[in-house]
Amino acid sequence: MTSQEIYTRLKEKFGESILSLEEVVGDSYILVIPEAIADAGRYLAEDEALAFDSLMCLSGVDLNVKDTDLAVVYHLYSMTHRHKVVLKTLVPKEDPHVPSVEQIWKTAQWHEREVYDLYGIIFENHSDLRRILLPDDWEGYPLRKDYQEPEFYRGMRVPY
Repeated sequence: MTSQEIYTRLKEKFGESILSLEEVVGDSYILVIPEAIADAGRYLAEDEALAFDSLMCLSGVDLNVKDTDLAVVYHLYSMTHRHKVVLKTLVPKEDPHVPSVEQIWKTAQWHEREVYDLYGIIFENHSDLRRILLPDDWEGYPLRKDYQEPEFYRGMRVPY
């Protein structure tokens, strides 16, 4: 199934929650409002004609478009039908919240923790949302473009 066909099915099911199909070289993606990402994901996983049973990758991105936008990008694959799709949702830097997809694809548990740790995006209803790479008391989110590296952490010089 093509990205256009998947987009059409999502648009019919979720209406205005599915914003657009963006055609780019390499991977086209379907833009979804944050509040609908888990519902759209569940539909893509459970519908037999789609059967997206694999979350290959979940990534955070600092788009730095308006100095406010962060994105979460979901790369999905169907082992049954051997087709793929990319979903993207945008959230503001101030108070970024997205529903968790951990209940749909278990591998999201670690991916969402990493995105939380490095971008500060909160995944609602996540079973164990805490830092995974950095210490619990680390301040800031290192992969944001506006991140300022601290000079010291616990009395140790940070920059190399």
